Amino acid sequence: MRFRLAFALVSMAALLVDPIAAMSQDMLRGVDLESPEMTTSEMTRAEVDALLKVAPQGDRRGADLEGKRLSHLDLAGLDFSGGNLHLAKLNRTNLKAARFDRAMLNQAWLIDADLTGASLVKATLLGTQMQRAKLGGADLSGARITADLSGASLIGAKLAGADLSADMRNQSMGLMRGVLKSADLRNADLSGANLSRADLEFAQLQNANLANCNLIKADLAGADLSGANLAGADFTGTDLASAVLPGAAALAEASNLDKAWNLDLARRPN
Repeated sequence: MRFRLAFALVSMAALLVDPIAAMSQDMLRGVDLESPEMTTSEMTRAEVDALLKVAPQGDRRGADLEGKRLSHLDLAGLDFSGGNLHLAKLNRTNLKAARFDRAMLNQAWLIDADLTGASLVKATLLGTQMQRAKLGGADLSGARITADLSGASLIGAKLAGADLSADMRNQSMGLMRGVLKSADLRNADLSGANLSRADLEFAQLQNANLANCNLIKADLAGADLSGANLAGADFTGTDLASAVLPGAAALAEASNLDKAWNLDLARRPN
């Protein structure tokens, strides 16, 4: 009885210490990423294209592809705007220059997907699995993102006005927030983005535009901010342990830098 109680207390403590890790483990627990469910497609490109062409256009709802298996397909350049891709599987799918404007991609799977140059303006990506996805030059302006983008490439991507903040209203599955651990955000535009409580540990943010970003309680431990534009960025409670900071001029334009955590452990440029 005592052992069970101790084990339960330890498990609860682990969840409280790192709810994101617990949530991510739950999402991937028991999932075989090499299974046919995750690696095959139930439709051809021609079938997907035909469905998109007959779907409502403009401000009306787009195509319904909820739960569809579309992994490993070449869907480059197709227009999924306004569509429902909830729970869709698009692992390692070629989606270069595809359009997902205002599309719903909640809990979709896009692990290792290629979205280079894609448009996801005002798309919703809640609980979406996008580890190692390629999003170089992609446009995610105004998107709502609590996706796992660990190891993703977002070089030169546009995230102006995007919301990657934690969802403090619904925490039944842990703290839902944008996760960009070790993501490559060099030269990305994050101006005006909400990154409150977002996880950017070890992210590459060299020469990124973080002007007027909400970085309150964000995790930037180990991140590289060399040459970044920090004008108006709010660092209240931001963890900067081992982060590489830009020059003095850029730091002088940041807001509430004195209220950041572990500022004394950050690395200043030579």
